[in-house]
Amino acid sequence: MWLSSVRLVSAVVLMGLLGACSSTPDGYKYPRDPLETYNRGMHRFNTEFDNALLKPVSKGYKAITPEPLDRGITNFFNNIADITSAVNNLLQFKLSRFGSDLGRVAANSTVGVIGFFDVATNMGLPSYKEDFGQTLGYWGAEPSPYLVLPLLGPSTLRDTVGKGGDILVDPFFSLEKNTIYWGFIALRVVDTRADLLQASKILEAAAVDPYSFMRDSYLQMRRNQIFDGNPPPDPYQEDIWAEEAAMEEEEKAAGDGSSGDAD
Repeated sequence: MWLSSVRLVSAVVLMGLLGACSSTPDGYKYPRDPLETYNRGMHRFNTEFDNALLKPVSKGYKAITPEPLDRGITNFFNNIADITSAVNNLLQFKLSRFGSDLGRVAANSTVGVIGFFDVATNMGLPSYKEDFGQTLGYWGAEPSPYLVLPLLGPSTLRDTVGKGGDILVDPFFSLEKNTIYWGFIALRVVDTRADLLQASKILEAAAVDPYSFMRDSYLQMRRNQIFDGNPPPDPYQEDIWAEEAAMEEEEKAAGDGSSGDAD
C-alpha cells in the first residue's frame, strides 16, 4: 500500500509510464537504496496487507458511496492538506503560492462548505500541496536513502523527518483522540485508497518489478517537486549510464583484442 503517497501515487504511476523510472543495468546497486533488502521485504509486507485488508475495504467503500459524496469527502481532506501546504510555502518564502493556498482554504472552507466543494480551483487558485519534506529539500537538506515505511509506503529518511512536521501542522492532530478522531483517520485512509484503485491497477500491470518501479518513480517525482518542476540533471541517473557505457566500452575493447589475437 502507498499511504505516504496520499496525493502522489497517481503521479508516480504516470511518471513511470512516461519513462520517469527508466530501467537500470542488470546487477546495478542504486546508491540511494542501501537498505534495499529491508525495503523490498517491507514493500512486500505492505502489498500483502493492502491486498488482504485495505484494498477490499476500499472497493466496498467505492461501491456503496455515491460519486458526488465520494468527491466531496476527497475535497474535504484536500482542503485540510492545503493548510499544511500554506505553512510550507511560507517557510520556503514562496509568498505567491502561500497566498494561493490561503485563498483556497478561505474559499473552500466558506463558499465550498468546509471544503466539500472545490470552488477555489474554479476561481483559478492552483493547488500546490507542499510538505515539510519538500521544505527540507528546498533549504538544502541532502537527498537521503530511500526508505519504505511500515504501512505508509515509499519515503526517504528526509521525508520521514518531514512527516513529523506535517503531523504537527495537520489540524486533525489537535483534536481529542476519541472515537470521532479515529473515525476521521479511517475515513481519510479508505477514501484515499479508494481514489487510487485505478492507479494501482496500472502499476501492477505495467511494472515488471513493482518495487523498482515505485522506488525510481517516487524519488524522481520528489526531486521534481522540490525543484518546482524544473530539476537539474540527476547525478545518480547519470552515474548509472556512465558506468554502463564504460562497461560496454571495456567489453568491446576486450572483444576487439580477442579478434586481433585470433587473426
